[in-house]
Amino acid sequence: MLLFYPVFTFSQLSWEKADSRFGPLPSSLHVFRTNNTLDSAPCIAYYASVVLKDKNLLFSTQVSNGNPYTPDQYFQSEKQPLLIVNAGFFSLETGENLSAVIRNGKQVAYNVNSLKGTGADSMLYYYPTRSAIGINRKRHADVAWIFADSLRRRPYAFEKAPVIAKGASPNPTVFDLKEIEWQWWEMRTAIGGGPVLIHDGQIWITNKEEQMFVGEENEKQPRTAMGYTRDGRLIVLVIQGRSPGIAEGATLIQEAQILKDLGCYEALNLGGGGNSCMLINGRQTIEPSDKSGQRPVPAVFIVRWQEK
Repeated sequence: MLLFYPVFTFSQLSWEKADSRFGPLPSSLHVFRTNNTLDSAPCIAYYASVVLKDKNLLFSTQVSNGNPYTPDQYFQSEKQPLLIVNAGFFSLETGENLSAVIRNGKQVAYNVNSLKGTGADSMLYYYPTRSAIGINRKRHADVAWIFADSLRRRPYAFEKAPVIAKGASPNPTVFDLKEIEWQWWEMRTAIGGGPVLIHDGQIWITNKEEQMFVGEENEKQPRTAMGYTRDGRLIVLVIQGRSPGIAEGATLIQEAQILKDLGCYEALNLGGGGNSCMLINGRQTIEPSDKSGQRPVPAVFIVRWQEK
């Protein structure tokens, strides 16, 4: 049985088109900005709305292979694409990706597949199926909970709900998830993150099932998120935070409600905090929360223009 998060609605944010701030943009990509209050707290946020079916747009990812770069550095090395946004999660100590990344149909980074148990389960491992958003060859987007095996070319996808399983092995296979319904996730481009925020048009925050931010649902942070609408638009959202009196960020619940208000049918949270940064034509949208500016990250999602 699916349990959906109780949501306390707030007044919808008002958005203004901000295309002119970022130079020439194709008609299939628009940028919007808000500088409103979110539950009586100041809020600055941007989102990009991108038409998935525009064949002049190329959706891609990039990884740094152990040497994280800032979004500005990716912008230069990737030949100045239209949009760059930070992707999933990574280790601050090692720079290693902890979230899935698929580039040109090949998986180049993997979600965490096992977590050491605690308390009564200290001798066991929890096997999370963490979420990802992907775009297939037909330019259809999908959000799924996935499980990857490095020996398999494609990840296993769970479309109805995340799997909750545990066992003794620190290196599980899909068979350790027991009898569950899965399918191969045939994506051309994808990035992992979590938790899911919207599933089948309803707010459903699966942070407990994915073992992400458990008990932190009401913490306000800078946020990055991505989702898609039923009419074929990709929504990329960034919310500024950690700036008292200017922009205080959003909770997971607020982030989910914003995305639902923007028409997302499915959506997930991505790496936030000091990682949150989106460039449009190389120009920053929100101000990163780190005093030093943009934080180096090991993976980004990219939209580029390739006129034919």
